[in-house]
Amino acid sequence: MPRLQGKVAIITGGAGGIGAATAELFAEEGARVVLVDIDREALEAVTSGIAARVAGAELLPLALDVGQESTATTIVAETLARFGAIDVLVNNAGIRSYEPLHEAKAETWQKILSVNLLSYAYLAREALPALRASGKGAIVNISSTHAFNPRAGMGQYDVAKAGIISLTKTLAFEEVGHGVRVNAVCPGLTLTPFHVRRFAPQGKTEQDMRTETVTHNIQGRWADPREIAYPILWLASDEASVMTASVIMADGGTRV
Repeated sequence: MPRLQGKVAIITGGAGGIGAATAELFAEEGARVVLVDIDREALEAVTSGIAARVAGAELLPLALDVGQESTATTIVAETLARFGAIDVLVNNAGIRSYEPLHEAKAETWQKILSVNLLSYAYLAREALPALRASGKGAIVNISSTHAFNPRAGMGQYDVAKAGIISLTKTLAFEEVGHGVRVNAVCPGLTLTPFHVRRFAPQGKTEQDMRTETVTHNIQGRWADPREIAYPILWLASDEASVMTASVIMADGGTRV
């Protein structure tokens, strides 16, 4: 039987590399999937692609800004209206900023924290009644290796990713009595469309990036988004019933 047969899953950042790969894998494994993303055009393209490749996929795309607190209520209401339950929540939405902390603006802090951290807290809060009712509810929060290995120049992003780890563990402790498991995955260097666009001005193609040797991790390569989707799938499934308050590093052995 598929690992998520009959389950309903919400995935934020559903039009991005890891979110899209996770949505497709979840659909393959029998889940009914709600994809949330602010980029309507990309969301429609991802949803159409999954529907074309996965026979019988049940998908609900929601073009919404998770940086707004009220969006969490809308996502949960739309999901329950369409599918009647919530079994899995994957908080994956994220934005970036390249400001050193001595130049960091209040508005940038607000944007980063609203999307990369507070949206996780708000959506978890709103989904918890349904997740508890599921009996086997699971939350998977997507953090980053940089929660533990911060860099110069991306302090706001890395601080938010570190906050996700604390949020994950605290929520796991609070919800264990309600049957809801809460875990986190920390991706390392992952070949998402964001990075493909980022390196295009340097003359690098996606194929170049797939075959180049990198020094960021001991495997010497970029991860494919689907390789990150697999540990997310496992944590979301009943196979990981003993896993809560855990953090999985999906990073090819990131060098410290």
